[in-house]
Amino acid sequence: MADNYLERREDALRSGGRTVLRRNTPSLDTLLRKNRSHRAFDTSYTVAMRQLEAIVSVNDKLPSGRNAQTLRFRLLDAPGGGEDFCRSLHLGGYLPELHLPVPGTEPKAFIIVCSTEAESPIVNIDLGISLQSMALKAVEIGLNALIVKAFNRQEIKEALGLPLDPLAVLAIGKGTERIVLDEVHTGSDLRYYRDADGTHHVPKIAVSELLI
Repeated sequence: MADNYLERREDALRSGGRTVLRRNTPSLDTLLRKNRSHRAFDTSYTVAMRQLEAIVSVNDKLPSGRNAQTLRFRLLDAPGGGEDFCRSLHLGGYLPELHLPVPGTEPKAFIIVCSTEAESPIVNIDLGISLQSMALKAVEIGLNALIVKAFNRQEIKEALGLPLDPLAVLAIGKGTERIVLDEVHTGSDLRYYRDADGTHHVPKIAVSELLI
């Protein structure tokens, strides 16, 4: 099925004055819960360039500070990504002993996000909105994403011949990890961790304690 078929079909029906009832559409809560940071991927699955383009396509619908729209994107599918590119990234800062990604689980597709302006509070807000929205789009089309901010900027800029400084990398693929959210209280240790069976735990402060 073509990307955005349901949305285009819905628009066509609406233009004809017909009421549209969507079925089996995941809620935002469902997408958010599925939108976990995977650090291991199924390397037998190849992310297509059209999938990367679909993920980046959310950006012409997003709010932007001053509507400046400074973000620009470089797409890397399997021929341009993989193990070599991963050497410039640092994954799992709280789990240095694991040396992630484990060989044979590397992501092979990436979206490198750059900006036409120097980093600033406004640019960083736009960056966060963009990364989260793209990650949610990845989940919507059956993929997973990992936002990476720890990487060698100059190395990546030179290796890809980028005309702009990279601000973040979004790794894309079919995640293979079991990740769970654990409700905790204010003041708890918020570092993610892995238990004996490899399950990845992410502590999240209870909503009732987020209200002030």
